[in-house]
Amino acid sequence: MSHAIILPILVPLFFGALLLIGHTWSRQVRRGISLVGCLALLPVCLYLVGLAGAGQLQVYALGNWAAPFGIMLLLDRFNAALLLVTALLASLALIYACRGEDEQGPNFHALFQFQLLGINGAFLTADLFNLFVFFEVLLISSYALLLHGNRANQVKAGVHYVVLNLLGSSFFLIGVSLLYGLTGTLNMPDLAARVASADVADAPLIKAAAYLLLIVFGLKAAVLPLCFWLPRAYAAAPASVAALFAIMTKVGFYAIVRVFTLVFGEQAGPLANLGHELLWWLALPTIAFGVIGALGARQLQALLAYLVVFSVGTLLAGFAIGNAAALSAALYYTLHSTLISGALFLLAGLVVAQRDSAGGDLQQERVLRQPLLLGCLFFFASISVAGLPPFSGFLGKMMLLRAAEPGWQAWSLWPVLLIGGLLTLVALSRAGTSLFWLGHGADAAPSKAEPADRISLLAALGLLLASPLLLIAAKPILAYLEAAAAQLLDLQPYLSIIAGGAA
Repeated sequence: MSHAIILPILVPLFFGALLLIGHTWSRQVRRGISLVGCLALLPVCLYLVGLAGAGQLQVYALGNWAAPFGIMLLLDRFNAALLLVTALLASLALIYACRGEDEQGPNFHALFQFQLLGINGAFLTADLFNLFVFFEVLLISSYALLLHGNRANQVKAGVHYVVLNLLGSSFFLIGVSLLYGLTGTLNMPDLAARVASADVADAPLIKAAAYLLLIVFGLKAAVLPLCFWLPRAYAAAPASVAALFAIMTKVGFYAIVRVFTLVFGEQAGPLANLGHELLWWLALPTIAFGVIGALGARQLQALLAYLVVFSVGTLLAGFAIGNAAALSAALYYTLHSTLISGALFLLAGLVVAQRDSAGGDLQQERVLRQPLLLGCLFFFASISVAGLPPFSGFLGKMMLLRAAEPGWQAWSLWPVLLIGGLLTLVALSRAGTSLFWLGHGADAAPSKAEPADRISLLAALGLLLASPLLLIAAKPILAYLEAAAAQLLDLQPYLSIIAGGAA
């Protein structure tokens, strides 16, 4: 049992608590401590990726209490990759925040660390109740981070965000209580075995509990019709916070994949593959909703938020198809969409800072101080997020289209995804024209803002470079993710954890 598995939880917990104790310390000291905490996660997560890459499931039993009685953490290729992406995204977003955004409110760095604690814990836990606990940790932190700056639009968006997620938490508790009452366990591998052997009379109640969990996870992932909170919330958040929030919808997607593959997968008897068909018919409208929202957006941050919704629909389509090729394509697209969305939110922050009172409004009122530099970065990010070659978005979408089964799946997915990509490019072109085309608007006044901070620019560029790097290193990355998809669909090693066999 490797103790490194618990470090992605302990490191942000320790640094978050330290930053709360030292809330009166100087700003530079708090920034330094927070950066050390984030950067320390990178080698830890790299090690965990290598550990999971050996192919054996890694189990960590807290207090050395054997599953299913103790609290269990589980590491496989899937969550190891997500932990590494989270550490990279958080490190660059925090570097950006340390250039001034962290000064807009109190305890920013402690909240940032606790947000990471919740995200990492949700990825690692193998217990449904502890998944609920880590969801609450990340949600409470995100409530405060969303309000960082205390602007009127943040408060309005925050109220909707809090109310909906409190409702989701209530559904989560009801679903978990039902499952525990019917099966006597919440440990996911143990729950999988008990659901498979459940009494036929209990099947309807187990199914109801599963759909309650699906509603909760769909709310976290922002699946239509549970996604209306996301555009306003992400558009109101500071740039560094919105960049970190790019991973939050992936937590919901991860929970859907983990629970509905392990607990309600092929071994679940009459409940096998529960929700797959429903998710398929929710994925396609989610893609369409994201595209329509992006086309109608009047603000840059709102447009980017709708693109997050578009990516969620794409990921769900990959999971709902159900084969290993589609799942590996969805995992690759998860890495791409998380990092490129983070880059776009950071770029949006740099653009807004140079537009004076115009902010993120998509109209030519101010000529940017650095239109060529920021315009070029936005151009390359737009090509990548729209799925055009030669960037990683193109490869992810191409793999997903090829994985669709011939027949009704292909006939429904291909037009939605391809037309959606085209309209996404139209929306981003309109935004780029409004923001960067100097010839538009003869009365446009030049911006008096300072040039973009170099370190903030490098943070955004670091995330943006992830797209070509994902393509350059596609062979080893895809080999890893294909093995991760095969591992997720092979349930016997997970079930053997409880049976006492080798993981």
